[in-house]
Amino acid sequence: MDSGKYAVVGIGATGAVLAAALLTENPDTLLIDPASGARERVLNDGITISGAISYQVPVKNFAAGLEEVDRGSLDAVFIATKTFHLPRVLDQLKAVWEEGTALVSTHNGLGTEDLIAERFGPRSAFRMSLNLGAAQKAPGRVETFFFNRPNHLGPVDPAGREQGRDLADAFTRAGLDTEPVDDIKLYVWKKMIMKCSMASICAVTDRTIQGSLEFPPTRMIAENCIQEILAVAKAKGYDLGDDYFDQAMAYLDKVGAHKDSMCVDIANKTPTEIDFLGGKVVEYARETGVSTPYYEAMTALVRSLEDGYLSK
Repeated sequence: MDSGKYAVVGIGATGAVLAAALLTENPDTLLIDPASGARERVLNDGITISGAISYQVPVKNFAAGLEEVDRGSLDAVFIATKTFHLPRVLDQLKAVWEEGTALVSTHNGLGTEDLIAERFGPRSAFRMSLNLGAAQKAPGRVETFFFNRPNHLGPVDPAGREQGRDLADAFTRAGLDTEPVDDIKLYVWKKMIMKCSMASICAVTDRTIQGSLEFPPTRMIAENCIQEILAVAKAKGYDLGDDYFDQAMAYLDKVGAHKDSMCVDIANKTPTEIDFLGGKVVEYARETGVSTPYYEAMTALVRSLEDGYLSK
């Protein structure tokens, strides 16, 4: 894939890490974000990633929106916005996309790659599952807390296997180890078992993951949520095995005093990603006839908190 034909949409914590990695190999990579002041700050100062992952790279191409991009000028677009922005971004991509352009969801949540496939066809849809934690300190300044190598990247349509491998290799060459996989949904489920379960609990209680698991009442909720989502995953064709519950809890017990990003959304009174997290689990559960009372309750509580400030 030719240098200079990548774009990253959404230069928050995740997008900045992805952009920094791509820029080390492809200095013409285009960054896209409408946030006020982001373009000037990042063009002047570049991107600095510190902590578990380290990059310091200059930036020379930054656009405020996809309307500044020429149709067919990109080989791959990595979408790193919040999930609730995804439908709008896909609407805007219609003016940019041409057959052969890979559209890669790097979001947290379930079903984002399916939304891309519905709009642009399965052959254009890819998903990247990130195994890292990061927080934005300022435009172009991100602190990373952990990176459990590797990330995973794969196509929705098997015909995209070679293109997916090229994209994964681009990140690996830049030091952001990424493994190309055929069944990306398996890796998404493995991650979302934990993310979907803990996000709502942390957001409602304003506790870190560690704090939620150390407090017996919220640990009980977490354990029940994980059992529910495992049943939903199995009903959707992804049986992760009898021992995955213990694996998930052991992994979460090591995460430490790290707040889920949904806590930040609630604190800042901004929209949350609940529709693609707990909300998607509840949606899948109803489709497959799986009972998820804990997930339904936690999802309803997050939506209630969100409505409390968004409806004003």
